[in-house]
Amino acid sequence: MNRNEDEVSIEEIHKEIDLIQSCITRMAQNSFMIKGWFVSIYAVILALLPEKVNLFLLCIVLAVVNLGFWYLDGFFLRTEKLYRKIYDWILEERPKNNRELLYQLNPHEFEGRIEEVESIWKIMWSKTLKWFYLIPLGIVIIVFIVNYGTILWKAIQICLYK
Repeated sequence: MNRNEDEVSIEEIHKEIDLIQSCITRMAQNSFMIKGWFVSIYAVILALLPEKVNLFLLCIVLAVVNLGFWYLDGFFLRTEKLYRKIYDWILEERPKNNRELLYQLNPHEFEGRIEEVESIWKIMWSKTLKWFYLIPLGIVIIVFIVNYGTILWKAIQICLYK
């Protein structure tokens, strides 16, 4: 069997697809782990509260934790989507003997070659992530407004009528 050196073998395609599939799996696992850590950290913060707590500080800490994990989850899901686009690109291009970016696992190297993926912001507001992170954040905001609403309202009035 005499094959051209420029041809991409089936074994190369399979190995490259396996590598990309492992990246997709890792990103999905990271997203799952982020959700678990988020719930755990929220539970630990609330479980270890002293009797007298600075509610202002607690609301700020919970909001920062919430937003940080929400962003990280969006980042990992966006990266997973990038790898899925790379997977599709490889299935399309490798049979054409295109050796460009062979075994390249950096998704940023494929810019301009694959279809654009939504921004992290749009992914953060997807159905699956929005409600998971928005409900606890909404509760924190409601607690904050209930406890500090009059102070905030007076501060807004001072700023508006100054």
